[in-house]
Amino acid sequence: MPQIDRNDRNDRSPDFYRRTLQADCERCFGLCCAALPFAASEDFAIDKAAGQPCPNLRSDFRCGIHDGLRQQGFRGCTVFDCFGAGQKVSQITFGGRDWRQAPETADRMFQALPIMRQLHELLWYLNEALMLQAARPIYDALRQTLEKTERLTELGPDSLLDLDAAAHRAEVNTLLLQTSELVREDARRRDGNPPKPRKNVRRGADLIGAKLRGADLRFANLRGAYLIAADLREADLRTADLIGADFRDADIRGANLGGSLFLTQAQLNAAKGDARTQLPQFLTRPVHWTA
Repeated sequence: MPQIDRNDRNDRSPDFYRRTLQADCERCFGLCCAALPFAASEDFAIDKAAGQPCPNLRSDFRCGIHDGLRQQGFRGCTVFDCFGAGQKVSQITFGGRDWRQAPETADRMFQALPIMRQLHELLWYLNEALMLQAARPIYDALRQTLEKTERLTELGPDSLLDLDAAAHRAEVNTLLLQTSELVREDARRRDGNPPKPRKNVRRGADLIGAKLRGADLRFANLRGAYLIAADLREADLRTADLIGADFRDADIRGANLGGSLFLTQAQLNAAKGDARTQLPQFLTRPVHWTA
């Protein structure tokens, strides 16, 4: 999988970003396995502190139980997606020096990963926004913000660690919200017979365990909604804004998520789907889903 190269300014197509904003573990120094903490739970079999390498991380930075993570109690590892931040920090920010051979870099490298992941996630959303025809009125602002975000990913270690990532995320989120409103309003107008909004289906809604089988949720704003263990079988989520929605154990078998807004691979990995679940073409059906 190609790596974003700070000297390559020729290819900035949507496909380029989709390829490079995916994890390439072959080019990463096992950062997610060392930098990030986790606690013993349904998702992880053990406790691990931030900066402490997972006991399953081998000397070559590969996972010793990769093919059996779920069976051995590490479901959370199969859900996580770094959006390509791991290889960016490893190969670009720290110039290919790994934290085992250069232990003085370890702390800063581990701190850099979550910051870079935020920036790469924003690049993913901005790239998607630029492909939406209804967002053309703010295309220039989206393009400029994408370019600014990419420049931030190319900062050196010290500057990256000093970055106020939360402030930049808030700036980007304003544009993403405008994009969502433009796209959903345009879709409603073209539909001619849009569904009536549901009172409980809204931004940030608590829909944990909600019974929404077969629901028409087109054009809904579900940004940051809690859909944990929700029954969304056969639900229609086309052109629904799903940015930040929590899909852990949500049942989306047979649901239509084609054309949904700002859906990520991590959200799909956390959900329960099957071969009938319709997805945006740029996302992959998780291997643990049922047939």
